[in-house]
Amino acid sequence: MTVHAIVTSGLPSRVWGLESGLVIDPGDGRTCIYLLRSRTTESDREADMSTTQQHRDIAAHLRAAIRNGDVTPGDPLPSESELCERFGSSRGPVRQAMATLRAEGLVSSGRGRRTTVLDMVPTQSFDGVISYSEWCRQSGLEPGQVTQSVARRPADAALAAALGVATGAPVVSVFRLRLLDGEPAMVERLNYTLEVGRHVLGFDTDSGSIYQHLIEQGVDIDNATRTIDAVGADEDDAQLLGVPVGSPLLRVRRRAFTRAGTPVEASDDRYLPGTASFTVNSIRGNQSPLSMVVGA
Repeated sequence: MTVHAIVTSGLPSRVWGLESGLVIDPGDGRTCIYLLRSRTTESDREADMSTTQQHRDIAAHLRAAIRNGDVTPGDPLPSESELCERFGSSRGPVRQAMATLRAEGLVSSGRGRRTTVLDMVPTQSFDGVISYSEWCRQSGLEPGQVTQSVARRPADAALAAALGVATGAPVVSVFRLRLLDGEPAMVERLNYTLEVGRHVLGFDTDSGSIYQHLIEQGVDIDNATRTIDAVGADEDDAQLLGVPVGSPLLRVRRRAFTRAGTPVEASDDRYLPGTASFTVNSIRGNQSPLSMVVGA
């Protein structure tokens, strides 16, 4: 902490609290204004890193115990005091670890009751949620793709609204059949703003993950929404997936945004039945990550 003093005179003898520091009268007719400016020291940084590592270690230990079946759904986890003693920790890292497990949907807790284990639904990373290729790999499966078309085209009214551009503005669209262990699994329609899509136009879309390529190019993809429903297969879907026209498909519509909230992608994925399902934990007293809406 550094201290800078400014000396003035003729002010009454008192102490004031100021946002920038303290005003203190030493009682001899002078008033010293001490402005406190925080300076992060190396020891401060090491303490922050130690606390972060500690809460990660605690969370990893409890996560492994849950996934290995050492504790089962409905079982209480050790209390805060017990975990503090076991890990030689203060309550802060323990509470951070519990918050991490709650966010992952592994545990439930509330005021006045012990933290308990939920029926386990494995959580996925952001990459696993937004990238088909990464989802396959995390599931122990081999992704594949057969590109049908890559084109720069004018956006119709619906696509323009989803991407936040004017109707008729140029966008980049990719149409691919996605494979799962070599078998047809999903028809993918990806649409990007031109600023983002220019990275796709020069990419071999049969070579792998477009999402990973965009990340490597520095594209800001920070958050996404997904709308899940059912739709009948159109002629393109039917031909690529080998099903009759009108066959039910699981449809996932996705919009991806930058950190500032600017849309960069609007996509439509259509899965064969039995290829994928979605599971979510809802906990009383907490906001659910799933919203059920009418007629979307």
